Amino acid sequence: MNAHDYALQANGSFALPDACFKVKALMADESSEISDFADVIGIDPSMTSRLLQIANSAIYSFPGEISTISRAITIIGTQAIYNMMLVDVAATAFKHFENQAIDLKRFWRMSVYCGLVSKNLSISAGIRDIERLFVAGLLQNFGELLVAKINPEVAQQCEKYDKTQLPWQLQENVLGFTYTDISADLLKIWQIPEKIILPIKHFNAASSIEINKDVKILNLASRLALIDSHGEEFSYADVIDESFCQPLGLTVDDLTQAAEFAEKEATSILAIMNPKLFSK
Repeated sequence: MNAHDYALQANGSFALPDACFKVKALMADESSEISDFADVIGIDPSMTSRLLQIANSAIYSFPGEISTISRAITIIGTQAIYNMMLVDVAATAFKHFENQAIDLKRFWRMSVYCGLVSKNLSISAGIRDIERLFVAGLLQNFGELLVAKINPEVAQQCEKYDKTQLPWQLQENVLGFTYTDISADLLKIWQIPEKIILPIKHFNAASSIEINKDVKILNLASRLALIDSHGEEFSYADVIDESFCQPLGLTVDDLTQAAEFAEKEATSILAIMNPKLFSK
């Protein structure tokens, strides 16, 4: 199987809800009004509830409580609402593919931590539309769950990474491609905006891409997430490529601050996205 085969199998058993496509269409229609977006989302009370939880979480850190979707759209815009829907869909999809082949708590922690670090580093690097990088960080390793479901033995083999073979290097050796390759193909099938897919698609070419800051941000965030989840195995010196920092204008202090922010906020975000595992 290649990366696209895995993506196709996932899409066959889970697809984006119609609301995502309708919101995307409304975003492309200049005549759309806030009430149009609220009407689409409001049809699903559970989605509305989860989106408001996300809007009031550390992902956005807005002053004051956001109590309705209409207010959320007014304050943070339609693109942010669409990004929040993707976060909610990711949470649903992740639970859909739960199994015992991998450490799910570790998977969830690394995904959310990577998203939070990506967002924080984006702020320090002066990148606009930072929420898209939270979404990219959250979804970049989605392929791991697909491999775990379809070929659990292979997923378990890919879990045996260490200092000599970082996760994406071991995946390449075992599969011939990486989990991010699968993720990028699936998100393309789902018609996710290209600016979210791009850093995931080029994750493994980060060292050769000089002009795209998003790719380097995501790569650095993934490495910090690895340290967070496996502090006994990996250190900063083992996994951080400081050559990525210079083009971004980032310092070691910026990386430390992003890691501290993610460590502080990850627990509350995890409780929203997967209460079954993290609300105990």
